[in-house]
Order: sequence, then C-alpha cells, then structure tokens
Amino acid sequence: MKKKLAILGSTGSIGKNLITILRKDKKNFEIILLTGDKNYKELSKQTKLFKVKNIIITNKNSYLKFKKIIFSHKINIFNNFNSLNKIFKNKIDYVMSSISGINGLEPTIKIIKHTKKIAIANKEAIICGWHLIKRDLKKFKTTFIPVDSEHFSIFYSLRGNDISNVEKIYLTASGGPLNNIPKKKFKSVKISEAVNHPNWKMGKKISIDSATMMNKVFEIIEAKKIFNLNYNKLDILVHPSSYIHAITKFNDGMIKIIAHDTNMRIPIFNSLYDKQKKIIKTDKLNLNKLNFLDFKKADTDKFPSIKIIKKLQNKDSLLETIIVLANDELVNLFLLKKINFNDIMKILQKLINMKEFKKYSQKNPGNIRTIISLDNYIRKKINKIIH
Repeated sequence: MKKKLAILGSTGSIGKNLITILRKDKKNFEIILLTGDKNYKELSKQTKLFKVKNIIITNKNSYLKFKKIIFSHKINIFNNFNSLNKIFKNKIDYVMSSISGINGLEPTIKIIKHTKKIAIANKEAIICGWHLIKRDLKKFKTTFIPVDSEHFSIFYSLRGNDISNVEKIYLTASGGPLNNIPKKKFKSVKISEAVNHPNWKMGKKISIDSATMMNKVFEIIEAKKIFNLNYNKLDILVHPSSYIHAITKFNDGMIKIIAHDTNMRIPIFNSLYDKQKKIIKTDKLNLNKLNFLDFKKADTDKFPSIKIIKKLQNKDSLLETIIVLANDELVNLFLLKKINFNDIMKILQKLINMKEFKKYSQKNPGNIRTIISLDNYIRKKINKIIH
C-alpha cells in the first residue's frame, strides 16, 4: 500500500529536494496535498508529475493563474489552509512542513492532527510556536522529526540515549558567506556577497541569516526547545567545511560526532524513511575534511548576533518571538536596499534593549493571534526607527 503524504511549501528548496527523492520511489508514495505561494509554474509541474488532487496556493494572483493552467475538475484548488478538514478524511503517514517564515506557523499547527508523522524545517514555527506544536503533537499522538541538518544530527545522536545523560551539545556553523571578510568591510557588504554561501544552496533570507550568524542563534533556540535543554548545555563551533553538523558530549565521557555531505537530501531522506533499510547515494568518506576539521569558537565581535543568546532565559518567552520577527523584517529591508548589512544587527540590538520590549522576556509565548499581532507591530516599529 502506498504511503500518503503532504508537502507544505513544495516549491521551496526543502520541498523540491523532497520531490526529487520521491521521483525515484513514486510507486511507494501518494502525494495527497502540495502547497505553494507565488511559484505557480513549479507547483503546476509537481501537480502533473504526481497527479496530485489537492493544491493550496496562498498568493491570490498565483492562485488565479494556477487555476487557468490546471483546469481539471478532478483537482481541488484552494487559496488558504481552512480547507484541511475537507482534504484529509483520515490520518496520512507523513507531512513535510517547509513553508518559510512566520507564515508557516499556522499551517504547521493545523496539519498536525491529520498526520502520523511531521517533519518540520521551519525555524520560525519552532521558535515562536513550539509550545503550541508540542501540545498538539501530544494531543494527536503525532511523531515529530526535525529536518535542519544540525537538529536532525542531534536527534540522530540521541537515539538510544537519555537526554539527562547529555553534558553539552555543540552546533556547528560554517561562518557563512562573510567568514573570511574583515569586519571593517561589513558596512559595505553587497546583497550578492551576503547571499553567496560557500557550502549550501539556500534562499536569500536564510543565506543572509547565515552571513550575520543569526541562523545559528535561531538553531540554539530551536535545540533548547526541541530537546528540552538549558542554554548552558548548548554552544556554537565555527567549522567552515560544514562536514560535521553536531557534536554531543555525554556525562559518561562518550562523544558522538555526526557528519554528512553538505546535502539537505540526507536529513530529508532520513526523516521520510526513518529507520527503514533504504539507501541514498552519497559521496565517499571525505578524508581531507576529516583530517582538517578546523573548529573555532565563534567570534562575537565580528558576529554580535551570538551575544543575543546571553539575553535569553531558560523559560520560554515572547522575547524569542520578537527576535525572530524583527530579524525577518530587517533582512527584508536589507534586501530592499533600505538599510546596510551592519544595520541588521544594530537595529535588532536597539529594539530588544528598548524598555517596552525587555518586558517580553517575562511574558509567556502567546497564541497564534498574539504572534501575528506582534508581527505587525514589530514591522511598524522597525520602519519607524529607520525613518
């Protein structure tokens, strides 16, 4: 019997990687739902390739254009996620949640009850809404697997181990596109330089987060939430080749080092086939990289974003949400050439040090409406600051 699955954000890099894996094993899978936003042409190709019967496309113009291309009465085309109860009559086997940004939070939460297993590749959803995700995972008995290479590596290293036996977990960072550029030149960094990641093919937003090292701050917050650890048990090591993804040191003296090629298909493949005896073709063991791992402590003067971790408390709060939302808007403003590269961190630091935002470190994470309302307020506040 074919396994049934859905892909939220099938036209993004994670979604397309999963589609590539599924193309080689079409006989064993049936895609029940694909979703996208603006890239209706890619979504159209995927729909035809897998004969998908349900499509959600959230951008209104793209939705109308998609309906003109796909005019079959056998295909249900929706413009929002209120249709999930119509689409799913029974629990499916697997969902990949890879919609980028805060827009991925609500669909992620809504679809949990419809699947036996959910793989989440959305940082914003985990950071801002983990308390809501965790609640529904338990309520609907849904299995969760993280897809980020670092978090999947931690997840993999903890199999057969109790989290209480962990002494320290190190997440690795490549150093990003600007690792070898002096800090004094950061002010004049161009968009093309900031998105030119040396190891990974990623979207503009996450590439810039890598350039500021903000992505690693987010990953520390994610790891803290997913694995229920205190921040003092998590650290960052700069590792330019990105061959090692996580190092777990246990209280019994043992250390697990998880390595794999710089290829997101590996954690995606493993989240899909989890513990099944399936083979993915990968490169041979890279001895050159293993013989020159080149680990370093992260430079907090060059990458001041890392200092933000010190401001975070072990209890969940709305401060983490504010950091995510503010960074999202600041990166957007940089891409629009309204601020320079250094301004991203300067304005973010200024914002979270304001009296009105410091109090959020004592506030519990809210519901989805609270987060969306805060998102609108933060964006207006930042635009007021820069003007």
